[in-house]
Amino acid sequence: MIRLLTVIIVLLGTAGSIYAVQNPSGFESAKRTALNAVSHYTRGNTRAVEISRTHSGEFALRARINGVKTPMVIDTGATSVVLTYETAKAAGLPLDLATYDVEVETAGGHVRAARVTLDRLAVGKLVELSVPALVVPRGRLKTNLLGMSFLNRLESWEVRPDRLLLRGYP
Repeated sequence: MIRLLTVIIVLLGTAGSIYAVQNPSGFESAKRTALNAVSHYTRGNTRAVEISRTHSGEFALRARINGVKTPMVIDTGATSVVLTYETAKAAGLPLDLATYDVEVETAGGHVRAARVTLDRLAVGKLVELSVPALVVPRGRLKTNLLGMSFLNRLESWEVRPDRLLLRGYP
């Protein structure tokens, strides 16, 4: 199969070269059309989200966890997505079966968290499935953290002076 594809690519390249030599203006027109089509396709499929920095210096956003809208703060220092108990309950996570056996160091101190898997985590056009996360007990965290278990799935993320750009794979 690979040999066949290689032969086809070589034949198309040869035919294109002959056409380009014999008809330069037609080749330029075809090249422009092809480049415009590719450019339009890639721009239309770009999955990116831009987040502005808040007055307190954080990058805060509204995400959807299993379809439930919730506020989150980007935390590149957090190994995982970390949810408050209240958010996890609203998202329908099975907290009755949760075992709080993961040691976590937060800005508020040391706490034990439970491992969960989010069916779906969406930030604008960026949607990830089966995202590992942690849930902390009730009252132990003030806000949900969008940590590296989500950010590592992206093609890239870039911090600029007052905004953060998240880019997903096309």
